[in-house]
Amino acid sequence: MPKTRILPTAARLVAALSLAALGWLGSEMVRPLMPPHTAFGWFNYVNAVLGALCGWFVIGSRAGRGYTESIANGLTGILALIIWAFFAQSFNLMLKQSMENKYDGPIEAIVGIFDNAIDYGEYLIDPMLITVLLIGGMICGLLAEAASRRWT
Repeated sequence: MPKTRILPTAARLVAALSLAALGWLGSEMVRPLMPPHTAFGWFNYVNAVLGALCGWFVIGSRAGRGYTESIANGLTGILALIIWAFFAQSFNLMLKQSMENKYDGPIEAIVGIFDNAIDYGEYLIDPMLITVLLIGGMICGLLAEAASRRWT
């Protein structure tokens, strides 16, 4: 891998910070949509860290290709964040359920991850949440592109 692909840049930093903030905001918007008995724990922190990682590796690494592509990069970044957040939260719930002996074996537990993700997805079909995430992802991409042009 060329060294330029792993070096920190302003675009990566801006993308990481902006997508982490969007991950936190999205987490706050999710809380009222979930059932009242949901224990959130580190929910916001996990999603913010995942947002920072997706911003750094997905959006930030592709910055500098133009403003049109930056919108697509932002949408790709928010999609990656959503997929990783679904996986992380579903995996966490599966671990909790496996400690309660809900599953008979490891294959059933792995299938449980996807069942949990589908259950979470049913709660999150909210037009306001979807709109904020899509527009926020585009803004993150544009901010990373602006940082790439400004500080390169």
